Amino acid sequence: MTPRLPRPLMRAVLAVLTLAGPAQALAEAPWVQAAGAFLEREAAGLGESVSVTLHPPNARFPACQDPRPFLPDGARPPLGRVSVGVECGGAERRTRYLQAEVEAIGRYPVTARRIATGERLSRHDLAMRRGALNRLPRQALRDPEAVVGQVARRPLAADRPFQAHQLRPPHLVDRGDRVTLEARGDGFRVTRQAEALGAGGRGERIRVRLDDRRIIEGRVIGPRRLAVDG
Repeated sequence: MTPRLPRPLMRAVLAVLTLAGPAQALAEAPWVQAAGAFLEREAAGLGESVSVTLHPPNARFPACQDPRPFLPDGARPPLGRVSVGVECGGAERRTRYLQAEVEAIGRYPVTARRIATGERLSRHDLAMRRGALNRLPRQALRDPEAVVGQVARRPLAADRPFQAHQLRPPHLVDRGDRVTLEARGDGFRVTRQAEALGAGGRGERIRVRLDDRRIIEGRVIGPRRLAVDG
């Protein structure tokens, strides 16, 4: 004789089985599969291998004609916990959203030793590690070329990923330098001398004092050279 489950346990089992059917059907829906394929394409190239895990909603949805997946936050490559939208065509135009986890395995640079504030980084200061890129800090730098030549804004512990906010370009202008300002236009180029009131690397904006004591702002374009925009 087959033993019977206690009534409360039987109700719990039936509830799980009842929910599993719609959830499985939703996971197999064409628009959900289209979202998964879209994320795999968008994440291709982020690492040596990429895997996508979708988390379909529990609610039932009507059919989605001509599904067109997209990333709600624009062109940012999907990595880690992300949201993916799906626009549905047909008579009823709807937009649905799914949560997903995108994991990429790849290589990234870490500090090969303790780095002091103000040190300029060379290749000897980097070591390469292999792991889950989606578990790195959000501002982690994965390209060693983005690290070499930069200067540490703060002390960095050994064997830690580099983050963008921890580094800055090397100063091409220091406070107190005599600098050359350049202004360009259609068919003309004007230069004049000034005193730097701050320090900055390429592309950074600093204030300078002209010989007539006026203070303006310029963009660093080279060693002791700034451009005046507009």
